[in-house]
Amino acid sequence: MSVRLGELLTKANLISQDQLKEALRVQKETGGKLGETLIKLGFVSEEDITECLSQQFGVPSINLQHFEIDASVIKLISGDVARKYNILPVNKTGATITIAMADPTNVFAMDDIKFMTGYNVEPVVASELGIKAAIDNYYGTTSSLELKKVMEDLQTQENADLEVLEEEEELDVNALADSAEEAPVVKLCNLILTDAIKRGASDIHIEPYEKEYRVRFRIDGILYEIMNPPFKLRDAITSRMKILSKLDISEKRLPQDGRIKLKMKLEDKNKELDFRVSILPTLFGEKIVLRLLDKDNLRLDMTKLGFEPESLAKFEEAIFKPWGMVLVTGPTGSGKTNTLYSALAKVNSPEVNIMTAEDPVEFNLPGINQVQMKESIGLNFAATLRSFLRQDPNIILVGEIRDFETAEIAIKAALTGHLVLSTLHTNDAPSTINRLMNMGIEPFLVATSVQLIAAQRLARRICSNCKEPVDVQPQALMNIGYKKEEVGTFQVFKGRGCEKCNNTGYKGRVGLIEVMGIDDEIRELILSGGTAIDIKKKAAEIGMISLRRSGLIKIKDGITTIEEVVRETVL
Repeated sequence: MSVRLGELLTKANLISQDQLKEALRVQKETGGKLGETLIKLGFVSEEDITECLSQQFGVPSINLQHFEIDASVIKLISGDVARKYNILPVNKTGATITIAMADPTNVFAMDDIKFMTGYNVEPVVASELGIKAAIDNYYGTTSSLELKKVMEDLQTQENADLEVLEEEEELDVNALADSAEEAPVVKLCNLILTDAIKRGASDIHIEPYEKEYRVRFRIDGILYEIMNPPFKLRDAITSRMKILSKLDISEKRLPQDGRIKLKMKLEDKNKELDFRVSILPTLFGEKIVLRLLDKDNLRLDMTKLGFEPESLAKFEEAIFKPWGMVLVTGPTGSGKTNTLYSALAKVNSPEVNIMTAEDPVEFNLPGINQVQMKESIGLNFAATLRSFLRQDPNIILVGEIRDFETAEIAIKAALTGHLVLSTLHTNDAPSTINRLMNMGIEPFLVATSVQLIAAQRLARRICSNCKEPVDVQPQALMNIGYKKEEVGTFQVFKGRGCEKCNNTGYKGRVGLIEVMGIDDEIRELILSGGTAIDIKKKAAEIGMISLRRSGLIKIKDGITTIEEVVRETVL
């Protein structure tokens, strides 16, 4: 801010010199603006700052929450310029445009806007956070004016209206292909893909319902509705996505899987992006789900995945053993692939032959032989594993153990001098033992081959920009698993919600990981027919950090919230 805000607030007796010094100290540590820091510390309110600036400079103040701005006024200034100067056009009268500003002394912003628009500029003061919220509301988190323009093009496009064919009718493939190549459809599909990248989405869901067509993004594990394209574009958008994925646009009755490779410029960097595409026929059309495979988001540093130090030591010891099986379990989208790729990156060296069987291959890893499964020609996990054993491997990664045949070959490989890494869908580490036995594997084979099982979940991280302490009742902390002596020894945090985290209070995710090493005591339990509960009890006795405990440690460290840990784990 051109004006020294701290001096103004102390002169107006809104804050003391000590409070100003404290705020400046916190600002130096955490960054951000002084006004925001003062508000976070509770020394002053947004209204106080706005009123002070208004009186000091003789400029009227405005509360944007109580003000409806006309779309024609918003169009006068682009979203990029509004964000650059943190300003918002609020009114136009004759040759004068009224601008809401947090800093009414910023003459550079006023000169720029006067030059760009050709109007005289009249400033009014509004709170910094109020302007940011209003910018998101009127311009969108990405350029919603661009989306609006695309939508208007789509509505006026004469040929965009595709007739929905009944199943018995003959499909006009040429018409589908033509409609998919029309400029507005191409623009909209490109916008959906690039918007997902900018927002940090992991998946895109394009879903047709009886009277609605919607697009949702999964951001940090939660689905958010982003837009509702016109329903008449359903077939054109589906065809466009199929063309990009090199799929059969005439096949509407069977599921199809493909891949889209894109190059785009983001923040002055050229990025190569992969989308894994799945198309599924539903009652009212084909649902499209795209999984974004961004190499930049692949973390191969095991210390940053969420392992507690003692759990990481156990895991690393297991992956450096010459033989045996290491299993990573958890639901879809819990980061199992990332953990396994990180393990491979750790053990990868010129002296070791690593082979992987994956469905699909998500990321290309240098120095590792990766094989893509093709069920249609009989290339499944079991067939590939048999071939691997003739390829002189040291380490084998099996994407997933789905059936008895794959499990049996993987266990035999683990017992004959190979290290086998794989995944399973189970709720926790101890129940994985029972899952293998339910598949038909003999207890003695499980006991002798499995070296370690890691179960994991992903919890959302608290946004570092709007993190603040919260008070929690001691009983509530004990209810979720803390011991009485732990209560009161740490501070619980939560995200207030800001523009950086789309007002969710969360930004990014962290792993909650349970690591169970198979020692002699647990082997005896497996051989004697112990239940998952018996195994869990024994594992806890010998120091296993459970999923819930891993979450409690991360609440203590101020990484995640109570709500996230309760949502992802059980006591």
